[in-house]
Formats: sequence, structure tokens, C-alpha cells
Amino acid sequence: MVFDDYPIVGTESRLPIYVITIGQNEYQIHVSRPEGFRYPQIIYCTKGTGMLNVGDASYRITPNMGFFLPANVPHEYYTTGDEWDTRWITAGGYGYARMLEEFGLKEARVFRLSDVNVLEEDFMKMHEALSEDTIFGNYRASAQLYSFLIDFYRVFTGEYESGEPTGPLVKAIDYINVNYRDKITLEQLCDVSGVSKQHLCRLFRKSLDCRPTEYVAKRRIRAAKTMLANSDRPIEQIAEETGFCTPGYLCELFKRYENTTPGEYRKEFTRD
Repeated sequence: MVFDDYPIVGTESRLPIYVITIGQNEYQIHVSRPEGFRYPQIIYCTKGTGMLNVGDASYRITPNMGFFLPANVPHEYYTTGDEWDTRWITAGGYGYARMLEEFGLKEARVFRLSDVNVLEEDFMKMHEALSEDTIFGNYRASAQLYSFLIDFYRVFTGEYESGEPTGPLVKAIDYINVNYRDKITLEQLCDVSGVSKQHLCRLFRKSLDCRPTEYVAKRRIRAAKTMLANSDRPIEQIAEETGFCTPGYLCELFKRYENTTPGEYRKEFTRD
């Protein structure tokens, strides 16, 4: 056992997400829970090999693999060699249940992670907060937990490769961020990301809940908001500089996404 943290949970239980327990094993002990555990768990492996038995199935867990166990699901896991280095995290909060649902973690599941090293910094910062600050440590750990879960989702979906975000979705977004002032076609985004139109649209819909063309429009709106808030440039000039074909189209999309007009938005930043 390297460490295990069991913070005293107090008012932080009112937060959307908070840590219940985290821990690291170098030599995972045999765990058998015929009635399951009362909290959902995320467990992943960094070294060695182990076995997981859940339901009627058995799974061999190797490095860069992990598993999710919902609350109260019977399970058993144990090492099959000289070492099995694992990390576990148990969390609570009304927001945590929603995040697990968004990640597609509703039932027991085994998964492969593109790079567990991406998770280590967040994991250790949670441990440091809990072990060094007995008063506000769990608040700090809860903030770090959110970062951990976002990174977990990215290695879970494969958006990280070799510790860097280089998946097709990230490549497309990087291209948009650089070239949003110019005309951008779906074909260009497919060439940059290296996937088909259908696959790219699925990635945008799954992660960002919009189509690629919608994301381009939102990126332009973002740039327009910055100009409206920090300059007195006319709407016509802002429309041209942010890639909109006409001022009218800028106003139409601004109203759609921001529920206000560019002029009304600017007034919010120029009131005495």
C-alpha cells in the first residue's frame, strides 16, 4: 500500500462533486465484495496484471486498462503476478452521477485508457490536498477531481495520445481556432483530422453537442464578443474580421447563440 486517503466529509458534500476516498496500491490485495460497494468506483492499472470478476464475466486487466464498478454491484479483483499497481477513486455529489452518465458509465465496464500518465498529476494533487490540508483539503481536492475527470474522459475516449491531445477532434478544433476568419469547409476539416465526414460529425456531436459548422460559427461569435467588449469598431468591421459574410449574418447568429444582439451585448460593457 502506497497511500489511501479517507477524508472526513463535511460541508463539501454540498458540492456538485467531492472526493470520498482515493488510493494507490503497488501490490493490489485480493478484494471480494459479494454485495458490492456502496459507492461507484473508478479503478485503473499502471503496472502488472490482475483479474476482475463481475457479473458472469472475467477480465484480464493490464497496464493502461481500467474498470468502472457501479454502487452495489458484486465483484472481485486480484493480482495474477508479483505486482499489480492500481489507482482507485470514489466520489460523490449530484454532479458526479451526471458526469458518469455523460461518460457512458452506467453499468460495470472495462476500458482501455490511451495514456494513464495523463491522470497522474491530477491524482497526486488530490492526494497532496487531502494529506496536507486537514481543514480545506477536500474542497481543494474536489476542484482537482473535476480536472481529473475531464482528463479521464479524454484518455477514456482516446483524445490523448502519448500524453498530448492529438486526436482528430482536437486537430479539427485547432485548425478552426487558427483559421476561423477564413472560409472553412467540412472537407478541409476532414483532411486536417484524417477522418470521414460522418465520423467527424459524430465526434463533434458526442463531445461538443454541435456540428462542425456550428462550432465554426460559435468560434467566430467568441471572437466577435471580445471585439465588442474591448473596442469601438463598427459591427460591419467586426463581421468582416471574424469571418462572417455580412453584418446581418453576424447579428442573426449572435442573437441565436447569445440571445441578444451585438449592440445590446456591447452596452453591457460600456455602461457608466
